[in-house]
Amino acid sequence: MTDRIDREVIEAAPSLRVIANIAVGYNNIDVDHARSCGIVVTNTPDVLTEAVADFTWGLILALTRRVVEGDRVVRRGAWKGWALDFMLGSELRGKQLGVIGMGRIGQAVAARAPALGMTVATVSERALKLQGRPAGPAVPKIAQVSFDELITSSHVLTLHVPLTAETTHLIDARVLARMRRSAYLVNTSRGSVVDEAALAWALREGLIAGAALDVYEREPAVHPDLIGLENVILAPHLASATIETRTAMADLAATNVLRVLAGMPALTPV
Repeated sequence: MTDRIDREVIEAAPSLRVIANIAVGYNNIDVDHARSCGIVVTNTPDVLTEAVADFTWGLILALTRRVVEGDRVVRRGAWKGWALDFMLGSELRGKQLGVIGMGRIGQAVAARAPALGMTVATVSERALKLQGRPAGPAVPKIAQVSFDELITSSHVLTLHVPLTAETTHLIDARVLARMRRSAYLVNTSRGSVVDEAALAWALREGLIAGAALDVYEREPAVHPDLIGLENVILAPHLASATIETRTAMADLAATNVLRVLAGMPALTPV
């Protein structure tokens, strides 16, 4: 399920026994109330890790090399031919990838960085725990730094945290103003981790070079100030959208439901 399952919905279904969320995140479910009613809540971790990591890198490459922007130029007939200084992007080799959220997906994203010649940094283990996410196994040659150092030193900042009270608007105007003017922001986690109004302001004022979003604060609505900007990629929540991964997610959710209804423990309870 992807719709909001709040207290009202739960109480309106007294025979409900299991809520199977086809996603890793479950901020759309009132888990505490569901548990108090004896309802099992499950999610679909692991099966989408590699697909989301691949898609994250697809966004990073498309953003830094201006692929989507270039596609728009060609389609509207504005391309006049090759030129030495036309639509120059940014190379990744020798740059730092900042990963906020070193869980399964964050680790998978970080593990791909050496192939592109990038170093990896993340926030310290203490800072990760303060954000409500335990630190995962270390990626080789990863630097653990303070949050402030991460946002000021990273050339690409990618977000992989769950949505909690602590991570809501984690990336706000103050953070964006402290990032490198040549930095890029990528969000494939949850929309509300980023203050979209602040991001539109930062992009418009040139405080960062660009952004790529796959998730939004009020999906499917996108902040109107982002729509007309050329230096932002707006994807329709596609990070896990491969035939193989979405099939595996649906299979896992169905298996969880069948196990719970049969009186067995769920494979992936929240």
